[in-house]
Amino acid sequence: MCGICGCSKASLEDINHQHQHHQHLPHHAHTPHPSVVEVEENLLKQNNQYAALNRDYFAAKALTAINLMSSPGSGKTTLLAKTISLLNQQCSMSVVVGDQQTDYDAEAIRLSGGKAIQINTGHVCHLDAHAVGHAVEDLSLNKPGIVFLENVGNLVCPALFDLGEQARVVILSVTEGENKPVKYPDMFHHADLIILTKIDLLPYVDFDMDSAMDFIQRVNPGVTMMALSAKTGEGLQAWIDWLLLQHAQ
Repeated sequence: MCGICGCSKASLEDINHQHQHHQHLPHHAHTPHPSVVEVEENLLKQNNQYAALNRDYFAAKALTAINLMSSPGSGKTTLLAKTISLLNQQCSMSVVVGDQQTDYDAEAIRLSGGKAIQINTGHVCHLDAHAVGHAVEDLSLNKPGIVFLENVGNLVCPALFDLGEQARVVILSVTEGENKPVKYPDMFHHADLIILTKIDLLPYVDFDMDSAMDFIQRVNPGVTMMALSAKTGEGLQAWIDWLLLQHAQ
């Protein structure tokens, strides 16, 4: 069990080439014992060390790493596939895909023209920097470009783990409800960009766009926001421009 989020780590050992990962203790529902706090702090400290190595690796390879986070079903993979199909001739694009099971999303990325590697985390609800480091090495990226770190669908645990990314993008679909930013503030507070997706469905769902933007500004004042539809293409140019700006920096 992960000392921070309570998830099982058995599967991560497999996808990390049998390298030793984190220590884990049972999840505590009440005030944790000091030893549990210490393990949690050590876990994040170790992750941050791996994240620093990833960041150095990305810089040396001129790779722009984008940590993409959301709840399940928000449209991360659809947006990435569309993005890659539009940008693949201008920029090398690759994706580290985090899911608990299956390689459906990685296959969708490959079909769109991007390189992809799947990390199946089993019962684990987030990617960590160690796993990402090995996955990126396995991708054998030899020219500058953008690497998307498509995190496991979860609005809690992924926010805690630095992966060595240059920027964090959080996706909120209009099918989820406008109050997610105030219900899961840590995720939205640490975002560099927040995207409202599936806006083509606005006529059919009960979603208050103004309230959503107000909630976002409460937890992350001044954060960049945009709204788009990967299905219709509305708003996609702003997303493409933002990505190219990140890669140019």
